Amino acid sequence: MTPEQLAAARDRTLTDVIGGGLRVLFCGINPGLMSAHLGQHFARPGNRFWPALHASGFTPRRFAPAEQYEMLALGLGITNVAGRATARADELTADELVEGGRRLTAKVEEYRPAWLAVLGVTAYRVAFADKHARVGPQERTIGATRIWALPSPSGLNAHWSPAALAEEFARLREAADHGAAEVPAPADGRGR
Repeated sequence: MTPEQLAAARDRTLTDVIGGGLRVLFCGINPGLMSAHLGQHFARPGNRFWPALHASGFTPRRFAPAEQYEMLALGLGITNVAGRATARADELTADELVEGGRRLTAKVEEYRPAWLAVLGVTAYRVAFADKHARVGPQERTIGATRIWALPSPSGLNAHWSPAALAEEFARLREAADHGAAEVPAPADGRGR
């Protein structure tokens, strides 16, 4: 991929991988330039979304970004808080995240997934005006949809190792598989 191709992808949007009856709708912050160029969510090789999804037991094998629509058969989907592609998520304005939170709420009300998993607790805090949110299940719901704030799987998020990221994804998977009544405790106290 050339620098010119990446530059041309700036401000593009991606099509959601979404449908009714989802167990979990994963929500990234916004598409990166490589993802926008390829039309595939979490396409940058250093992004840890696809490895964490598999390591946590959500998928039977590690999917490639080009296989994103296969997630629907597993009751999983993907969308973003903010639609426009940028090189880094910190290029987004707070207003874009707040507006994205409104659009995301409408999307969740329409499709009614069991869980909404926002991949980036800082983006979640801004989009939903919850400055004290931590990684894990949230008190807030959108209708009957429960919300889980996950760490960003970006390779730039060095605070979370691949193993710790997979553990948090696995906590969500357990809650999604067994209902919201019992949410497993984090193994190491992260996010609490």
